[in-house]
Amino acid sequence: MRRLPLLVMCCLMLVACGGHGQLEKAVRGVLVSGDTTRAAYDSLCTLVTDNPGKYGDLLTPEGRVDHKKMAEFIEGIGSHLRPPMHWDTRPYGGVDDLSLTVYFERSGSMVPYDQRGGGGQLKKAVNDLINHFPAGSKVDINIVNDGIYPYQHTVDEFLKDRDIYQSTAGVGDAAYTDFQLIFNKILEAQKPGNVSVLVSDLIYSPQDTRGVSLDKIFNEENSLATRVFARYKGKSVVVQQFMGDYSGKYYPYNNEPFNYSGKRPFYLVIIADSDVMDQLAQDKRYRGVLDAPEVRNSYRFNQGEATVECRVLPEWKDNAGRFRVKHGEGIVLTKCDGDRQTGKLCFTLAVNLGGLLKDDALLTDAANYNVQSIDGYTLTVQPIDQSMVTANNKEYLEGMTHVLTLVGDLKSPRDEVHISLRNELPAWVSQSSSDNDTSTGGSFSTTTLGLKQLLGGMFDAMRGGNNLFDVTIQLQR
Repeated sequence: MRRLPLLVMCCLMLVACGGHGQLEKAVRGVLVSGDTTRAAYDSLCTLVTDNPGKYGDLLTPEGRVDHKKMAEFIEGIGSHLRPPMHWDTRPYGGVDDLSLTVYFERSGSMVPYDQRGGGGQLKKAVNDLINHFPAGSKVDINIVNDGIYPYQHTVDEFLKDRDIYQSTAGVGDAAYTDFQLIFNKILEAQKPGNVSVLVSDLIYSPQDTRGVSLDKIFNEENSLATRVFARYKGKSVVVQQFMGDYSGKYYPYNNEPFNYSGKRPFYLVIIADSDVMDQLAQDKRYRGVLDAPEVRNSYRFNQGEATVECRVLPEWKDNAGRFRVKHGEGIVLTKCDGDRQTGKLCFTLAVNLGGLLKDDALLTDAANYNVQSIDGYTLTVQPIDQSMVTANNKEYLEGMTHVLTLVGDLKSPRDEVHISLRNELPAWVSQSSSDNDTSTGGSFSTTTLGLKQLLGGMFDAMRGGNNLFDVTIQLQR
């Protein structure tokens, strides 16, 4: 199966370096024999870990297989076979089970989410999260507010508990939530392979705010988030927004509490090492963690530009004009010729944006992309669904998530089309943020006080580059 990588990584360098002959031979044998199974992959990993002197560049500092580098190494060998071969080892990237630590906020404003007469969306979201980890996975549960307190019962008892806030009454001080302490403790305690999840309404409510202006609180919240997450490099955070039934007292900032019954947003903040977050996205055993159907909005905070896979579709309904795909390094279209009637060249790329963990509202909005070229190419983005797949294009669309269609006036003898997806907070964060929570009017049912300040601080700490990915297509007439 032919594939064109979006970015050529260090896999080719690894193949060229000495000291990998035995592993290279083993990988080639697996590809040629067609035995691309988990067992075969595990045997290759064993070869690497048994020979750290030879294959240290494929190991993590802890001596485990770096599955991303292993995939790049295998891809490099497969691309040099004739015909080229590809082996998607991403589902095998987590040989060891991951562990889960839940931090369940118990504050005054959280209790009304789990009343007996409500729909129980909050508890269901947490139960589903736990159940998405395979049987036998290590799961720990903590209660958080002014501190972090171990849950005093079993995981099974937590799952069956119909009144979790009643059964945890008296744990900690529910009058305020110390986010600085909580996030620091979560990040300090995290071990390799651990996924930590804070269940919260994400309302910043520090102790003793009498007489403190809301602007001062927002600035404190923003800088706190930046300071905490900037200390821990290599982390990735996914924030998921849910909607749940709320019935009880709401405690607004610096005002009298009032009763409210209706919908309110709540959040799961998923924290893990970047490679573990990649595993959550790719390993079928954990598929439900990041793509739960009840998630209203989500966003992954990255710390750098990602590599995504890309293939040119030689035949596609939107293509216009003519071109040939030049196989080799990078993406090159040769013998380009514009449409006879319009003079325009239109070509389409199938890309896999799943690893970015961004919602489709962000990924399909062409306004979020930068496109630069001499001939003024423009971009449209469309998610791939099963109705698009045919016998002729299956090999190009398989494993891909979106198609990018570019169209421009073919005038220059040579051109380069640069496409990048800007690294910015999505619109839903501002739309879900409130500067006033003293009444139930307006957008109260769909907003969270100070959300953009908190998530904006996290974004500033983990932004990395200006783009989430960048690709260049060379055009030659």
